[in-house]
Amino acid sequence: MSKSIKAPWRKFYDDEKEHLEYPDFSAYKLIEYTASKHLNNISYNYYGNQKTYHEFLKQIDEAARSLKAIGVKHKDVVSICMPNTPEAIISFYAVNKIGAVASMIHPLSAENEIKNYLNLSKSEWLISVDFDEPKIDKIVKETKLKKIVLVGVGESMPTLMKSLYATTTIPKNIIPKTMKTLNPNTYLHNDKKKISWKEFIRLGKEYEKEIDDGFKGKDLAAILYSGGTTGTPKGVKLTNLNLNASAMQNFEHVACLKDKDKVLAIMPIFHGFGLSVCIHCVQYFGGTSILIPQFNANTFDKICKKYEPNVIVGVPTLFDAIMKNKNFKNMKLDSLTCVISGGDSLSVELKKNFDDWLKEHKSPTTIREGYGLTECCAASCFTPLNYYKKGSIGIPYPDMYYKIVKEGTEKEVPYGTEGEIVISGPTVMSGYIRNKKETKQTLRKHKDGRTWLHTGDEGYMDSDGFVYFKGRIKRMIISSGYCVYPNNIENIIDSHPDVRMSCVIGVPHPYKVSAAKAFIVLKDPKKESEEVLNSIKELIEKNLARFSWPYEYEFREELPKTLVGKIAYNVLIHEEEMKNRNKKYEVSEELLEQVEDESNSEKLLDKMKVEKKGK
Repeated sequence: MSKSIKAPWRKFYDDEKEHLEYPDFSAYKLIEYTASKHLNNISYNYYGNQKTYHEFLKQIDEAARSLKAIGVKHKDVVSICMPNTPEAIISFYAVNKIGAVASMIHPLSAENEIKNYLNLSKSEWLISVDFDEPKIDKIVKETKLKKIVLVGVGESMPTLMKSLYATTTIPKNIIPKTMKTLNPNTYLHNDKKKISWKEFIRLGKEYEKEIDDGFKGKDLAAILYSGGTTGTPKGVKLTNLNLNASAMQNFEHVACLKDKDKVLAIMPIFHGFGLSVCIHCVQYFGGTSILIPQFNANTFDKICKKYEPNVIVGVPTLFDAIMKNKNFKNMKLDSLTCVISGGDSLSVELKKNFDDWLKEHKSPTTIREGYGLTECCAASCFTPLNYYKKGSIGIPYPDMYYKIVKEGTEKEVPYGTEGEIVISGPTVMSGYIRNKKETKQTLRKHKDGRTWLHTGDEGYMDSDGFVYFKGRIKRMIISSGYCVYPNNIENIIDSHPDVRMSCVIGVPHPYKVSAAKAFIVLKDPKKESEEVLNSIKELIEKNLARFSWPYEYEFREELPKTLVGKIAYNVLIHEEEMKNRNKKYEVSEELLEQVEDESNSEKLLDKMKVEKKGK
């Protein structure tokens, strides 16, 4: 470490190691190596279907042979579009074992999003949940896909659970009308590009060649999708070293995880938080990943009662929802020894309330907050086991370094001064796929000789090294832990033939914390109607994942702009804040400075006096 890098947080490590030794091999090899120490431990549990580490490694090997049988080679990209099921994690490690790259896609992505992800990664192979088949059929000719493996969510469920899950859990609007059941045997196709999971595994039994699994830490392992610093989705390139370092650091820093601990894997595998914390870290230390394909707050008490988890990992909205479940009344949660919150900011009030809730239910732990982003394998800063500071997101992991710099520069600011959070360490991505400009902007080599990840997030560090997150410099909405990008939504709305312009901002939401609201200006204001609004909504729903859909729409005759013609979205944010406080709207001098320091504010004020119409 450079002498110029200060690390005051290390005095709070207690028994934690300051530095770890990272092996120079693949993510699969790390699991294979550590699994050899606990082959009879349960690796995962899927609605009662349990597999030991010995059985899990065998499943990975079968899938790896199947991948080779259908023609996947070293460095090829295999897209995995799956919720948290055994087939999803088997596929991930199988892809890694043969030296290919796993591109992780949200299964509820819109058809055009799936197409864009496939084309950005140049993926020729897709392992997808079966209810995405109609969307895939519409875009397959616009991709380079050679083979599609379709997997039912119920593939590994007990027979009774398959039927129950199909009828009560899968969103009705995305199930094909022809799909009466999740019986995987119905997914045999005449289309040579499509095969069922069972057929896929059968092909692997015929592959008898030796598999080369001697890949290195520097080799690319996965592509996850993030907004980057500009708020536009990017493919984040993560190496084997990134993933392995993340697993090892998580285990070391959390400091209370034990062999055979049962961890609720609610956070999805296509999310950095879910992949690195709920899966790879758990498989590293010999715990059990309890796979939950879809979170349901109303039945969460049954999950806890059935599995008696030791660890829950989730976003703040999840914990808020859990507290509202009345079925937890009088239930003991004394087996729960660790609760981890990430993906979004945890309010001081929510922490206090959830800590009280845990105490009421006899849990010996409190909720601990972490911070990170996809570009550094999710978590890289976390509340230490024995220390807590109000409002802090904790201290950096071993081998991870944080500092605060003046926004737009590489100049470090004094303790207690707000600026941009920048991060350096072995979990920092290698870059964005096919985007040198954004990579160069995000990964910068400073005078201390280290490469620093510029997060686009604002915060400060105190003299003890505790980090405080304040907000996002980049224009992005965090809704239930998911990244929602206003630019994406605006581009879709603006493509509607009746729309002149639009602006999307984040507004408070009773459950999601924040959700998107769209302000729309029509080419002909007289056309404002439910029919036009529904047409815009249909366009949104076709092109964007459900979690990106605006929660609210409002038609305007004009949008506030700066004198250079840019939409002053900060003015809209301020309006919404004033509306929520039930105060008369007024424009402050501070706000006018935020919209480009314009000295002639009267024109802006005049534009804001235009009568607004709500929908």
